[in-house]
Amino acid sequence: MIMENNTILSGLQMADFHKVVDGKETSLRVLTNRIGTELAVTNYGAKIVALTVPDRHGRFTDVVTGHASIDDYLVSEEPYFGAICGRYGNRIAGGRFTLDGAVYDRLATNNGPNSLHGGIKGFNSVVWDMTRIDARTVALTYVSADGEEGFPGMLTTTVTYMLTDDNEVVISYRAVTDKPTVLNLTNHSYFNLSGAGDPTIGDHLLTICADYYLPVDDTAIPLGPKATVEGTPMDFRTPHEVGARIHDDFEQLILGRGYDHTYILNGKDGEPAFAARCVSPKTGIVLDVYTTEPGVQLYTGNWMTGHLVGKHGQHYPRHAALCLETQHFPDSPNKPDYPTTVLRPGEIFESRTVFKFSTI
Repeated sequence: MIMENNTILSGLQMADFHKVVDGKETSLRVLTNRIGTELAVTNYGAKIVALTVPDRHGRFTDVVTGHASIDDYLVSEEPYFGAICGRYGNRIAGGRFTLDGAVYDRLATNNGPNSLHGGIKGFNSVVWDMTRIDARTVALTYVSADGEEGFPGMLTTTVTYMLTDDNEVVISYRAVTDKPTVLNLTNHSYFNLSGAGDPTIGDHLLTICADYYLPVDDTAIPLGPKATVEGTPMDFRTPHEVGARIHDDFEQLILGRGYDHTYILNGKDGEPAFAARCVSPKTGIVLDVYTTEPGVQLYTGNWMTGHLVGKHGQHYPRHAALCLETQHFPDSPNKPDYPTTVLRPGEIFESRTVFKFSTI
């Protein structure tokens, strides 16, 4: 058993994650499997703090960016490191939407003119109730009040992290509401499969199972219709280095300073289906992503500055990590043609995403 004052495999001190925030105690829980992989989760923002997996030589490597203490997370310029984003992950145009004839126009516009990741104090910056189920599973629950950050309905969300002996991180989402509302839940881990602190993911080979993506305007709101990836630098249907075309003279990449787009995943049947594969040529670590969600947001750390200090004194410059955020589509409440993000009383929202690690 790992004691609360011990150093864990990733080098973090568990005691550094104890603090009282908003009247609730924060902590760190560590999950392990038979391989020795270690997943560290804090209940502040339900964040994945460290994920330490073996490379091709059996050396354990922490593959997610983050901080060494809860104090650092509280002031981070990257508040979404490893977090669960909600009530609405990604963007809602103008901080407003209409549901059943009622206009909700008091969402925070915290990303230019738009609402991003649930507002000023989204699910990423609240303290969840965390329960250890067993050595490989924790469940986190948060009750979002009616009207919180401008969203209607009291929403109860439970997120379960499970680490399997097949080296999978299984994230299960469940939510219920007492009033019609909208939600879009995702995990916002920033991956570098060469090891957190490596300066670039440009050499990572990426595959995304998507024939179409959603082009965006200059505020990162989807224009509406989908566009084919064929013949563009958005095409990852076969493996490409992430950095090979990221600086191409292509409007969508110029607007976002890199990739920050929703890919419409091919063929969903209710069970987790293959969404993406990412490979580091340096470590041989492979990440396969499976999800029940209709989309995945590829974000290549375009606004990381390298200024903040991460774990072990690391700095994370632009393009030093990438996110594969499985989710519904941005601005869906304002785009009736998109898969619905409406949840009503009596309904249960359920979703599952699997991050599976191996080596080549």
